Amino acid sequence: MPFRMIHGNIVDVEADAIVNAANTRLMPGGGVCGAIFEAAGFERLYHACQAIGYCEAGQAVATPAFDLKAKYIIHTPGPIWEGGAKGEAVQLASCYTTAMQCAVEHRCRSIAFPLISAGIFGYPKREAYRVAREAIRKFIDKHDILVELVIFEAGDDITGYGDRNLEMRLEALSRQIDFGRGGDSFSDAAEAGISQKRDISLSEHRLFAPKALGEKLEEVIEEKKDSFSAVLMQMIAQKGVKPASVYRKANIDRRHFSKIKGNLDYVPSKQTAVSFAVALELDIHKTQALLASAGYILSESSRFDIIVKFFIENGVYDIFQINDALFHYDQPLLGSF
Repeated sequence: MPFRMIHGNIVDVEADAIVNAANTRLMPGGGVCGAIFEAAGFERLYHACQAIGYCEAGQAVATPAFDLKAKYIIHTPGPIWEGGAKGEAVQLASCYTTAMQCAVEHRCRSIAFPLISAGIFGYPKREAYRVAREAIRKFIDKHDILVELVIFEAGDDITGYGDRNLEMRLEALSRQIDFGRGGDSFSDAAEAGISQKRDISLSEHRLFAPKALGEKLEEVIEEKKDSFSAVLMQMIAQKGVKPASVYRKANIDRRHFSKIKGNLDYVPSKQTAVSFAVALELDIHKTQALLASAGYILSESSRFDIIVKFFIENGVYDIFQINDALFHYDQPLLGSF
């Protein structure tokens, strides 16, 4: 199942399980913990937690979610940051693993985490995210569960992503956009060219009688190339890999893949199409061919396209790393959600 990051308040997220960054005594606290107690219904959640009494750091326990949209609240106490040399990373990774395992045992299909220990417990946010990402990545490789990491502060740069070459390409796009907004002659001429093409296209259509136009349309339909589903399955076969390994690597869940495989007319989102290209480690030309079968193309006209092209052209096919960059630049993530 896929993993994604979102900005928002975890108490508003719709998931089967919501994770509380708890303390070992499961007492109400500040930050995420306080918000969850308040949203769930303080009295009932307080008594449910006190009935359990205690949870070791790195472990997890579940209570009903009460007034939240979730079915369960999974409480996991994270480590207090003491410089990083006292096993904090191992303990923090255990928080994510045991919470996800608890969710699976309660038959949850989705779980939402805050960034554990990155608040009053003092864990550096970028390092906390790195630990979270790797723990989640290992777990979802073997389990079918949707995992969401909810980042409360929209301005938090948790990925710390930065590459000067990519920055330069994105800056060039920004300059083009600003140039176009100025009503300059280049932009006006381009728009005029579009209008002229539309006029020519319409005049050409008027040359055909309705019957002749219908026959021409039938010819075009008959010449239609293979669908996205057919092209994708051909590429998987050519790679000689198991379909399950491809959809997992693409950050796609099994049900979505089955829908694509079983419907020759299925048209995926652009993010889904790109995800499969990344999972299959296609070069830029084959990536464009796969996208074209779904009616898409990668260009230099959008930040999303530029970022994806940058990684593919540099032979980087780690979808988690690509999503770090996309999240950093506030772009849609790869995968299906």
